[in-house]
Amino acid sequence: MARQTVADRLAAALGAVLGTDELPVRLRGWDGSATGPAGAPVLAVRSRRALRRLLWSPGQLGLARGYVAGEIDIEGDVFATFGALSSVGRLARTGPMAAATPTERLGLLRTAVRLGALGPEPTPPPEEADLGRVGSRHSRPRDAAAISHHYDVGNDFYELVLGPSMVYSCAVFETPQTGLDAAQEAKLDLVCRKLGLQPEMRLLDVGCGWGSLAIHAAQRYGGTVVGITLSEEQARLARKRVAEEGLTDRIDIRVQDYRTVEDGPFDAISSIGMAEHVGRAQMPGYVARLTDLLRPGGRLLNHAISWNAGTTTWDPDTFIARYVFPDGELLGLGEITGLLEAGDLEVLDVEALRQHYALTLRAWVERLEADWDAAVAASSEGRARVWRLYMAACALAFEAGHMGVNQVLLQRTGGAQPPLRRTGWV
Repeated sequence: MARQTVADRLAAALGAVLGTDELPVRLRGWDGSATGPAGAPVLAVRSRRALRRLLWSPGQLGLARGYVAGEIDIEGDVFATFGALSSVGRLARTGPMAAATPTERLGLLRTAVRLGALGPEPTPPPEEADLGRVGSRHSRPRDAAAISHHYDVGNDFYELVLGPSMVYSCAVFETPQTGLDAAQEAKLDLVCRKLGLQPEMRLLDVGCGWGSLAIHAAQRYGGTVVGITLSEEQARLARKRVAEEGLTDRIDIRVQDYRTVEDGPFDAISSIGMAEHVGRAQMPGYVARLTDLLRPGGRLLNHAISWNAGTTTWDPDTFIARYVFPDGELLGLGEITGLLEAGDLEVLDVEALRQHYALTLRAWVERLEADWDAAVAASSEGRARVWRLYMAACALAFEAGHMGVNQVLLQRTGGAQPPLRRTGWV
């Protein structure tokens, strides 16, 4: 019998984690040995520590920690590699990843013994969020800490990934060949038209990011804008951009929780990419607060990612929950819409943008990889790896239909009738 190489043993270990006997990738071990289909995407395991992580966390989280730490790497196209892995075993299923069986865990232990990888659980990479001491889930201090974890990683880093638009949400593409910056401008304008913005109106932008929608709305549609965010870094750059555009008398950027806004009413409210941070239990309060801040007849646009394909649970022990959106929670479109219209709000329109987000994410990954060294210098290699992994994996999830993103347009009762057809705002 031929002697098993490091790569052979690692292939068996990875197969146990994924729940498959046939890996769709070629595996390269730290000793240079390789196994797997010729021509397949290559996954390189550079350290025994990566195997030890899988022994302690035999699933998606262990794999992600190894990648973020640089102990597992991708040789070649990130989409081809993640796409191949997500097509088999437990990663091919929607919903939380099933745990390895006791037999599989025993096999992992034997492999670790043979490869000298036994030892205490490795410390997670520093990019992993730890909010346990900040306060209870979705308390105001903990929500602020969760937002800071994701958005306060450096404005220079985000400028490299997002480009001059500085818009961190799904763009709207005329065709797949439309450039990202043009697609982001089209999205901002679509939001303004759906909200029916007119001169002298007041807009509240909840989760205003770096101020792009506020600037677009004030410049193109007039009126005044209040933009709120919990990110100090975002607010600092947003205020700078507003000042550079000469709009400080019309745009007020605040570091403020939506629950503490008291200076309504507003003629329109936009919430783009913010509801994912609210949490299922807090959604009724979120809807009630925004409704109270909206004048009769005013419109609310809620733009949020949702689960598709029947998946409705949020697993706190996944890569996304630990590294990207701590305390975030996705809901299904039906649940979101039901909660939004439970108050004094009427649904006017629902638009699905799933394919657009896949195109957006691919463009972000392309920009990150093109400026990799600068992105690492602006944050850390681990942080750049987190963003590469999360954006590429999410692009594939949107393409597969596991996740969607939807704009739900609503109007508070008591005002003028909306247009008869959606062509009145699109």
